[in-house]
Amino acid sequence: MDKHDGGDPAVLRVDDPWQDAGAVGLWVPDQRAPEATAWDRDERGGPAATGDRSAVYLEVQHSEEFQEVRDRYRRFVFPAVAGFVCWYLLYVVAATTAPRLMAHRLTGDFNVALAAGLAQFASTFLLTWAYARHARLRRDRAALDLRWTLATRTGQERVR
Repeated sequence: MDKHDGGDPAVLRVDDPWQDAGAVGLWVPDQRAPEATAWDRDERGGPAATGDRSAVYLEVQHSEEFQEVRDRYRRFVFPAVAGFVCWYLLYVVAATTAPRLMAHRLTGDFNVALAAGLAQFASTFLLTWAYARHARLRRDRAALDLRWTLATRTGQERVR
């Protein structure tokens, strides 16, 4: 993003940052020939070119394994975010439209509004824990397998 290519600097670049990784020397390419895998096939079933990293990234992006990791992520995150936003909006709407309900004392100076506000913090921590658990149990191993596949296919398994 900090390269100036002569175009308008106000225009947002929307290119793939991984394509420049090899050019700037982030990885040391492996000099040995990669092992043949099911990923080493082009659309006609023949061997894929190993020198074109962008083709490898696109191939992995279109693979069933990548789509499954992405679908698992979306199946958790979208409902969780929708539920949390609804819960937050319910709190805000209740605070503005039902002030007598929110001012109802539960014990001493502790009222419904304070209890709901503290429940916002508790639900944030609970959602963070649930997300980390879901990622660890359902996505991390498959994502690491994809990452290893990319590293071995592009010669990036050794870092300087």
